[in-house]
Amino acid sequence: MLASTVMMGEHGRRRAGLGDEFWQYRPAHEGDSARMIDWRRSARSDAHFVREREWQAAQSVTIWVDPAKSMSFSGERSRVPKADRARLLGLALAVLLLRGGERVGLAGLASPRVGRAQLLRLAARLADGAADQDYGAPETEGMVSHGRAVFLSDFLGDLGGIEAGLARAADRGVKGVLIQVLDPAEEEFPFDGRTIFESMGGTMRHETQQAGELRARYLARLAERKDRLAQLARAVGWHFTTHHTGAPAQSALLWAYLALKGGR
Repeated sequence: MLASTVMMGEHGRRRAGLGDEFWQYRPAHEGDSARMIDWRRSARSDAHFVREREWQAAQSVTIWVDPAKSMSFSGERSRVPKADRARLLGLALAVLLLRGGERVGLAGLASPRVGRAQLLRLAARLADGAADQDYGAPETEGMVSHGRAVFLSDFLGDLGGIEAGLARAADRGVKGVLIQVLDPAEEEFPFDGRTIFESMGGTMRHETQQAGELRARYLARLAERKDRLAQLARAVGWHFTTHHTGAPAQSALLWAYLALKGGR
């Protein structure tokens, strides 16, 4: 399984806070009370040290995997559709988080919970069919205030829906990551000559005799969109990355896990 290939390089949550497990010593700062000082450790040096314990309170993480028809695209039969890769990443990330004791849910489908039964519930929900619309907008229903969230999508639809979803999450104090899943053909635009472009739902269609002449404009528009997505993410304290279905899933999974844990 994908999650088993990601080495857990961190021990526990690796954050200072309430808990019983020792994490590290740190130099005392102005404002630390005398009862926080570890006098035995401090006696071995000229400085005072505080004994920090590891944060052990579980986080609530809500995952949204875009179910829109655009996610069913694949540029080659040998490559998985974007939807399959997004669901794989979402489920593998849920496995890692649940193993770490976090509560995980699916936006609008399953409230964040812990345990193996929840993993089975998430897998069943993710197996549901595609939605009717061509492009999706982030769902925020079920997000827990001051929790974490993951949005997995191609983000090729209306930017207004994406902005609104991030704004609703930010209003609840939710931090998270945007993972844009694209097929390599959407990055490279390997089309030339007479080509018919049609949305996966059939609601949009464009025919051209010289597709190669559109390449430069298409790539410029795609770069602009990526920049805009990165800006939107930064504005609310989120992280953004693009993952291609032609690349191994492990790197995107590890990136997302570390970003949620504050490691990126």
